[in-house]
Amino acid sequence: MENIFGGSEPFRSYSETYLSKGLLLIFVVDSADHSRLPEAKKYLHQLIAANPVLPLVVFANKQDLEAAYHITDIHEALALSEVGNDRKMFLFGTHVTKNGSEIPSTMQDAKDLIAQLAADVQ
Repeated sequence: MENIFGGSEPFRSYSETYLSKGLLLIFVVDSADHSRLPEAKKYLHQLIAANPVLPLVVFANKQDLEAAYHITDIHEALALSEVGNDRKMFLFGTHVTKNGSEIPSTMQDAKDLIAQLAADVQ
């Protein structure tokens, strides 16, 4: 089952309902919004605490911006080393192309991984 919900405050109350029915958690963070990373970390860890084995895919978006944190900085800022040894966890650096017509190879790899993770769970 796929469920997509926003991370802003009004939508957070839905997360527990949908996480219990989900196959994996996809979490997108803005790599260039440094001030919101602590909030993103807190929310992510609340989500993963609800289901300790749900596979996690994190997209560190806007990697093309000069202000973006490097992927290793995102890993540290979100404390991804603390997600647990029993959970499959993947972190991808992403960005949207200028004209949106091409899919970067990273996104294709992520799409293939998500399809495989979902198939493994079912």
